[in-house]
Amino acid sequence: MAGPELSFSKHDHEGCKSYSRDAVVQYCAENGLRLTASRDLVLEILLSDHRALGAYDILDEMAKRGQSAQPPIVYRALDFLVANRFAHKIEHLNAFLACGMPGAEHSPAFLVCNNCRKVAEATVNDTDALLERFANNSGFVIQNTVIEAFGLCPDCQETAE
Repeated sequence: MAGPELSFSKHDHEGCKSYSRDAVVQYCAENGLRLTASRDLVLEILLSDHRALGAYDILDEMAKRGQSAQPPIVYRALDFLVANRFAHKIEHLNAFLACGMPGAEHSPAFLVCNNCRKVAEATVNDTDALLERFANNSGFVIQNTVIEAFGLCPDCQETAE
């Protein structure tokens, strides 16, 4: 039901959000993690769209929903979500995105629209193997890999024509 390619295509977004949230709740239950109210709210906001959101965007959305929070609460919630693979940080934008495969061990790559900030997530294990070989040949130890490609999503390409 959920999949990284869906963020650039028409899909049942309510089903997508439900699938992802259910996966997070199940993972937390199975692994003894607490999905506090603030963590759940931040997750819900990230799941609302396939766009990268900064911490202050999340704070603004919380205010629109009548919730008050300070930046440290949002950052702690984001730290939890990222640490448990429920969200990803888009490094170049200093923004966050709900994970398309919450809790799963995977190596994501991101296609980021420069115009609307919509993001598609894909798993790129072949690239990991290539980088690992290159690192091994260089005597380098990879601790973290982030692949981000920037361009225009299909919707923004249509409006640019």
